[in-house]
Amino acid sequence: MVDLKLARIPDRTPVKLTITVLPELHLALGDYARVYAETYGREEPVAELIPAILSTFLDSDRGFARAREALARERAK
Repeated sequence: MVDLKLARIPDRTPVKLTITVLPELHLALGDYARVYAETYGREEPVAELIPAILSTFLDSDRGFARAREALARERAK
């Protein structure tokens, strides 16, 4: 087998999730979409914003990052 510098590209197949949210969260997401449009001059559907919101939240959670690293080490054993 050839030793390539580029690691294997991870699976990028989108996974569709269906969720139910409380009315307050639904309203907040709609408000966020409105503020986003006012800020960037471009409307985006809430369904398109939710993955970015979740990714930003998870990326900023340092406790989760540490716990996830520990899980990865356990999986590697």
